[in-house]
Order: sequence, then C-alpha cells, then structure tokens
Amino acid sequence: MTTQTSTFSSKNRSEMLEQMQTITYDLLVIGGGITGAGIALDAATRGMKTALIEMQDFAAGTSSRSTKLVHGGLRYLKQFEVGMVAEVGKERAIVYENGPHVTTPEWMLLPIHQGGTFGKFSTSVGLRVYDYLAGVKSQERRQMLNIQTTLAKEPLLKQQGLLGGGYYVEYRTDDARLTIEVMKAAVSHGATAINYAKAEELLYDHGLITGVLVKDMFDGKTYQVNAKKIVNATGPWVDKLRELDGSKKGKTLQLTKGIHLVIDRKRFPLQQAIYFDTPDKRMVFAIPRGEKTYVGTTDTFFQEDTSHPRMTKADRQYVLDAINFMFPTVKITEADVESSWAGVRPLISEEGKSASEISRKDEIWQSPSGLITIAGGKLTGYRKMAEMVVDLVSKLLAEAGQGHFSPCRTKHLPISGGDVGGSAYYEAFVARKTKEGISYGLTSQQAEKLVRLYGSNTEEVYRYLPSNQKNKAQQREGGKVDTHGLPADLYASLIYAIESEMTVKPIDFFIRRTGALFFDIAWVQTWKLPVIDFMSHYLNWTQSEREAHLRELDMHLYDAVVPQDESNRFSNAM
Repeated sequence: MTTQTSTFSSKNRSEMLEQMQTITYDLLVIGGGITGAGIALDAATRGMKTALIEMQDFAAGTSSRSTKLVHGGLRYLKQFEVGMVAEVGKERAIVYENGPHVTTPEWMLLPIHQGGTFGKFSTSVGLRVYDYLAGVKSQERRQMLNIQTTLAKEPLLKQQGLLGGGYYVEYRTDDARLTIEVMKAAVSHGATAINYAKAEELLYDHGLITGVLVKDMFDGKTYQVNAKKIVNATGPWVDKLRELDGSKKGKTLQLTKGIHLVIDRKRFPLQQAIYFDTPDKRMVFAIPRGEKTYVGTTDTFFQEDTSHPRMTKADRQYVLDAINFMFPTVKITEADVESSWAGVRPLISEEGKSASEISRKDEIWQSPSGLITIAGGKLTGYRKMAEMVVDLVSKLLAEAGQGHFSPCRTKHLPISGGDVGGSAYYEAFVARKTKEGISYGLTSQQAEKLVRLYGSNTEEVYRYLPSNQKNKAQQREGGKVDTHGLPADLYASLIYAIESEMTVKPIDFFIRRTGALFFDIAWVQTWKLPVIDFMSHYLNWTQSEREAHLRELDMHLYDAVVPQDESNRFSNAM
C-alpha cells in the first residue's frame, strides 16, 4: 500500500476543505481518534464516499494517551465481562498481523503476593480461562512461575510475601502511530481526512441531520459539508456533540483520567513488563520501552478541560507510591520523573461504580435526527467497533435506497506501513530495510529506528534522505539539499510527516508522529528550535505563527514535567 501524499499533505488542507463542499458524502465521521480512523477505513474499503474531520490533531485525545497496550483485558475477568475478554482477546492478533510495525508481543509478569488481589490458584485459573477465551496461540499461553523463576524474570520485585507469578502475553503498541497508520490506510482507499477542522454546527433538513458546518481552526473560515449519514466518534466529546444535536438523553459519558510517568531505565532498570496490584487493590502496569520505563495508570473521575488533561501532584505521588511499594529497592522520587502524559477515557456512566469498576464496553446510539454515536470501548476493539458502526450505516443507506455496499473487509487488511508479509516476515523485512538505510549513510541505529517506525512506508521516508538520488528537493536544487542543520534521519521523518501524515504543528510531530515528547524529552529540547525553524520555512509561517507554535510546544514540555497544582501555567497558546 502506498500513501497518497497528495491527499494527506498538510499543505493541501485548505484545498481539501474547499473540495469537500462540492461533494455529498455517504458517510462523514466526526472524530479523528482510533475509533473514527477505524470507521473511515472500514467505510472507504466498502466503497462508501467517506470523509472525516477532527478538531485537534489526529489521535490528540485518548488515542495518544493510553497505556499503549493492545491487550485482552485480563482485568475484566474479575468483573465477569467474559464476552469482552473473548472479543478483544481475539482482536489483538488481528491488530498485530495487520500492522506488526506498530504492535509487538510482550510477555507480562503478574507477581503474586500474599494478601494481594490475585492468589496462585485464581491466577492460574484466570489465565487459563483468558487463554481459552482470547484464542491465544500455543506458544503464547500462560505459564505459572515459582518464586525463584519470578525473581529471575524481575529481580527488582518486592520479595516479602512473594508466592510466585503468572506469565502471559500482552501486545505493546504506539497508540498514536497505530491511529495515524489506520487513518493513512483510509486515505489510501479514497477517504478524505482533515485535522484541525471542528464541527461547529450541525445542519438539518426537516429535522434530519444532513451535514456539518466545519470550522478551520487556523483561519476561522467555515465550510458546509453534506453527508447522507453522520457518525459521532468524538470520544470524550461525544456528549457535547449530542447536546448540539439536542439528543443527550438516557445514557451519558463518565470521563475518567489516567496518568503515566516516564523514568530513565538507568534509574529504574526494569527488565520485564509487570502488571501489579497496589495497596488499594487497583492494577498498574510498569513497562520497559527502549531506554525508558513507563508506569501507569491512575483511574480517577474527571470533570475539567477535556482537551488538555494534566498530571497533578496527587496523580504523580500515587504512581510513585505504587512503584516504591512493588519495587522497594529503587526508591524513585519526583526528581526521577522525566516526562508524563495524562489521558481521558470516555466510559459509559454506571451509577455507584468507582472509576476503575466502570465497564469499557462500547455502545451505538442513533438519535431522532439520524446522528449515529459510538461511545465507550477500548483501543484493542477499534476494528470491531468500526465494523458494527459501518454495518449499521450500510444497512440504513440500503434501506433508504442510497446504495448497496460490500461487507467488512478489514479483518485481513494491512494498515498503512503494514505490508511487510505479516508478523512472520517482519524481522527479515527490518533487517533488509535497515541495510538499505545504511547504504544511504544512516547509522544502523538510525536506519532500524526508521524502519520500525514506518514499516513498509520506510521506502518513501528514505526518498527524502539528502543522499538519496530520488530526493525531489535534491533534484530541484541541482544536487544540494538544505537540511537546516537537521540530521538526515530527522530531516526525512519531518518532511514525510508533513507531506504524508498531515503534520501541521510541531506538537503533532513531537507527540503523535514520533512519541518523542513522552519518551525522549531531552531530544525534543535539543531539536525543537531547528524543527520549528524548518517547519516555518517549509510551511511559510509568519513570525507570529512561529512564536505561537513555539509557545504551544513549550507549554506541552512544561506540562509533561510540572504537575498542575504547582507554579503558574503558561497562558494558552494558539
């Protein structure tokens, strides 16, 4: 699958918005997180004329701020949500095979302590049921470990009261990259997707929803976009759109917040992903990722600014206490926290239940106006959620005599970057493409990092390398490429992000396209000004636009480190 750069370049946003006014779409999706991206891909591959708008950047909400696991929901066995475990467990393997460059199997250790949430017998039975329900392949089925083997897997674990451990497979992902790759796949199949385009007003004809007044969040210009069916897939903003539609009745959302802390592995040398319980019987993940370890999540009710959730002192202390409870020798303090992120989960309200007890089930609602809303759900189940929504859209269009469309085609469809021959051939693909990157002058580390980030799109990224004869900029300037002082790999990534991933702002690049602000904040500090200068030149920003983008990036860097209730915040940028 090749990305259509002409239809997913940030340079083309205004022209695309203008063109959207001339088309009546079969389906307009509001919301550019993983759920919206999945719906757009499913609809486009069935032949529907599909468009998607997102008021922030793609994946800027919940879909870049999760625990970054495509997991089977072991915790939901405790709540007897057997159906959810069975469904999302099986979906893990599908998500993995369709995009092995953004999803990786990860063995997870569940330590069993005296008086803890899980006993040896219940863990053994629970993991066996989990394997059965999730259809886990034989080589990834659970193992029960004795004390010695558990400590050999992770020597930092609390030894007092340790009885052993359960060992099972989860799947680690980059949630924002997964969302972007699904969105790019939708675009390559004919969908139109625009970020920073807000649904300002819903449009009706005789009480039935027929379109949206879309506001460009940069110049304030509005565009009328018409569609036969409109889906509200806005995650935490679902109820706000239902209010616009006058249909916020019955079930509503309950937002909960979760935060994660990032610590250097030299300071917290975790060698094994751990799923452990806290003194108050919640469950927390500690996961090694490259040179960092990240730990989370909290689970608290949230009623503040949905677009900009932040870590508080209490959030940070809760996670620090959890770390030091389960790993008593590391003695982690707030000074060790390099970065953090906070995310909001849009759950369907259940009275009398705590934040961690509310179901992660999804539901579809249809209002009297015809607005279709998808609420709840989990990252892992995005493809099935999309299938259900598009099945409904297809049925409604057929009943109205507005077209007949094929069944779902996404079960075995690689996402953008996923054409690597499946998981069985992925490592061979990485080795081959890494070698090619070295031939262009990259180090093996730089080349491998690009290959693992972009999968089968690496070839397109390589075209932007200054040493590559196919580099269009090189041809244009008679053999010279002005990289503005950026290293070759960063230069190629940045142009690709602008031309093929609709990167509009520096924060899009540093947070959603690379994850660097969370996992390599020192690198962001080093390269933020050169990146902003390059983007300013490449995208023809004014000086005031450049300064606004810098302020916004600095605000996010600040928020990643400093808790909400101490010091003064920067004023909102842009």
